[in-house]
Amino acid sequence: MERYSPQDIEKKWQEKWFGDNTYKTEMNPDKKKYYVLEMFPYPSGNLHMGHVRNYSIGDVLARYKTMEGYNVLHPMGFDAFGMPAENAAIKHGVKPSDWTFSNIENMKRQQRGMGLSYDWEREVETCRPDYYRWTQWLFEIFYKKGLAYKKEASVNWCDTCGTVLANEQVIEGKCWRCDSDVVKKDLSQWFLKITDYADELLADLKELKGWPERVKTMQENWIGRSEGAEFSFDVPEFKEKIPVYTTCPHTVFGVTYVVLAVEHPLVEKLIQGRENETEIRAFMDEVRNLSEMERTSSESEKKGMFTGAYAVNPFNGRRVPIWITNYVLYEYGTGAVMGVPTHDERDWMFAAKYGLEKVLVVNNPEGTLSLDTMDNAYVDPGVLVNSGAFTGMKSEEAKPAIIQWIEDHKIGKRQVHYRLRDWLISRQRYWGAPIPVIYCPHCGEVLVPEEDLPVRLPENVKFEQGAVSPLAQCEEFVHCKCPKCGAPARRETDTMDTFICSSWYYMRYTDAQNTEKPFDREKVDYWGPVDQYIGGIEHAILHLLYSRFFTKVLRDAGLTGFKEPFTNLLTQGMVIKDGSKMSKSKGNVVSPEEIISKYGADTARVFILFAAPVERDLEWSDQGVEGAYRFLNRVWRIIGHFEAQIKAGKDEYDISKLTKEEKELRRVLHVTIRKVTEDIRERFMFNTAISSIMELVNAFYALQDKEDINKGLVREVAVQLLKLLAPFAPHITEELWSRVIAEGSVHKQNWPSYDEAATVMDEIEIVLQINGKVRDKIVVNASLDREAMQSAAMSQPRVKALTEGKTIVKIICVPKKLVNIVVK
Repeated sequence: MERYSPQDIEKKWQEKWFGDNTYKTEMNPDKKKYYVLEMFPYPSGNLHMGHVRNYSIGDVLARYKTMEGYNVLHPMGFDAFGMPAENAAIKHGVKPSDWTFSNIENMKRQQRGMGLSYDWEREVETCRPDYYRWTQWLFEIFYKKGLAYKKEASVNWCDTCGTVLANEQVIEGKCWRCDSDVVKKDLSQWFLKITDYADELLADLKELKGWPERVKTMQENWIGRSEGAEFSFDVPEFKEKIPVYTTCPHTVFGVTYVVLAVEHPLVEKLIQGRENETEIRAFMDEVRNLSEMERTSSESEKKGMFTGAYAVNPFNGRRVPIWITNYVLYEYGTGAVMGVPTHDERDWMFAAKYGLEKVLVVNNPEGTLSLDTMDNAYVDPGVLVNSGAFTGMKSEEAKPAIIQWIEDHKIGKRQVHYRLRDWLISRQRYWGAPIPVIYCPHCGEVLVPEEDLPVRLPENVKFEQGAVSPLAQCEEFVHCKCPKCGAPARRETDTMDTFICSSWYYMRYTDAQNTEKPFDREKVDYWGPVDQYIGGIEHAILHLLYSRFFTKVLRDAGLTGFKEPFTNLLTQGMVIKDGSKMSKSKGNVVSPEEIISKYGADTARVFILFAAPVERDLEWSDQGVEGAYRFLNRVWRIIGHFEAQIKAGKDEYDISKLTKEEKELRRVLHVTIRKVTEDIRERFMFNTAISSIMELVNAFYALQDKEDINKGLVREVAVQLLKLLAPFAPHITEELWSRVIAEGSVHKQNWPSYDEAATVMDEIEIVLQINGKVRDKIVVNASLDREAMQSAAMSQPRVKALTEGKTIVKIICVPKKLVNIVVK
């Protein structure tokens, strides 16, 4: 057989698979289904090694499950809306669509070059009208169910560019384009009511047994459910009330100040006419222009100003000052926080900075705390002091008692709060799915009729600095007629957050060609939910949470019959080089195309799956790539070496006629089948699976010079070796199968099963120790019991010599491993 030439082999099979539509999948209710999905990429133009790892993992599972007899759905598409395309339009003067579709074609070429088993007939590109038509249709489902609404919200605004900026476009408080100062501005924005599903999103995390605990914890913290009480402080001077929410009602007697967010509507009334009003307003402007992260970070300096007004604590009638600060957000809770310096670390630091009073209301169980000796807040359970009728109660008992008191006196109520906020989906951008709403001066907000969807993106738009949004500048897009009354009206010019597109794409794959609906209920319920989802940990919260939310809403709308989108989740580690993540700025990027052109896709796949467990970061190694290439060459050569015997061998042969060496090779084969099967099916330990296959190849080589080797055994080893390797290295195994084994595809064969009896060793080597030191090794029958092992050990000449004249204290036997003789 000629030398291994991956470039020729891989091109040949990729063209055949693509031309024959080999991986086309149809619904088949008579077969068990398996839906494996890697997170679809943004079409940036080129694959990187993280993509290669992600797709290789999914492809191994898809091919393995197919060989196990499952009806496998393994699709691919592109998350194709987003800012980079619009930025390219501004920078290079190209249409976002042209830039995007060019990148998609290049990435598809690279994906096909990896030998991935995708059903390309199910491809979705979220920027195409035949997809975003249904994104808009789903928005209308949310709207009709009262889950989509519009309200004022704060955004990042650049006056110089006259546009809204995403958080990522604000660099140290300045615009990424023009370096001008960025300010906060209130605009009318669209939201989805994800908070309506907060309880279910939280509760159902317990059912996701196949998700990493780390991801579930991140979602749980993001939802942030807490139980506490809401009550109000009176502001007698203005005849107003300030509602606050607290999870620590047992500390209410320790309140010494109240804090408002600078956006709180009461602030304007409180500061008007104050001597330092100008100074306060300057502080408010400064705070408004901070990002949410800057305001809430534990590392940020806590700043504040006294408004000059006072509130009254309803529990003890105490008059406390009202402050505004940079650390309270109006969107969280009530936009107001009670300050209890002695029992909250942040409040302690704030009070210390501004000389605010501290009152101890929870002592430690020993009763030894004193304000004179305290140097930080006491936040542990304890006993209430200085707390009126509740003094002397344990803090955990006081919490429900005080909440009950609040409700009995009708000054508040027990309350459940969430950190989770409704999902702001408005984007003042062009390259996104238009929001299908029309504003009529007579009818108000009107949904675009379903038969008029999609609302298409216009082509003749201008991308200029200073434009609020290219859509808002496009007269032919903006001006329309009201679908209800026919009067002149205007379209919504915001587009949807791209996370909307990726929150349901996995359902569209199940029926991607449907022109009548987003997907057929029977098909989505057959394929869904996704059995195995694969992607990076960076998507643990937003994408995965939004997808869960969408799935539950669509279930409630009768469109699906399942409540969770992804049964199992695998978060693969990053590919790093020289100790850090690959990036152009660091000059440590390795191009997949360079590796594939030099060594072949099979080598790239085997290396990236062998180099580290899938959940861990993978350190790039040129030597590791060369090692994977050498391994595949060894496979090629050993199959070529035994080509004649493989072709002459029979699938059925007399095992009893095998020699001792041949039996050992067969044992290694069946141990390998068992190990690889368990590693893929149960643990996703692809690195150890490949290692086992390498050991099998070594065992095969050990008999390459044996004369008259059993041809049936050689055929069995070759057939099963190629099947085991096929999911990892699909091209070389397909080529060798077609040349040496049989017609048809190795990937359509049944996955190997192992013979349990064949895995049992007839003979084993055990260690002989004297006083714990290894003195000899012997080969014995694998079935020997303790007494027989002891007898075999004591009969060895070296043991006799070393124990002669000594007293044997005891003999320790570890079956199939060692015999330790203790002497003195």
